[in-house]
Amino acid sequence: MERRRFVQMMTLAGVGTVAAAELAHAGATQIFSCHVKGFSCPTCAVGLETMLREKKGVKWVKATYPEANVTIQYDPSSVSENQLREFISDLGFTAEPVQHS
Repeated sequence: MERRRFVQMMTLAGVGTVAAAELAHAGATQIFSCHVKGFSCPTCAVGLETMLREKKGVKWVKATYPEANVTIQYDPSSVSENQLREFISDLGFTAEPVQHS
């Protein structure tokens, strides 16, 4: 079901037509960055951004196709990192956390 919705949103959004969201500065937020396996085109990144923006607790998101990365600013009182990873997985991708050194 989520995968079908993702494909519909990709079709409606098109590449480059979704405006970038501004970072929300209110409240305590956390950042989750991960490498995404399964992107086959720029529309995949745009579609993932669009779907994540609709997820409760997500304040800001940026996905990039060539690098296959996604960075999400979220409210941990509304959604967890594991829930975000599961949501990405439900959309047909694999999210591998970026290890910061």
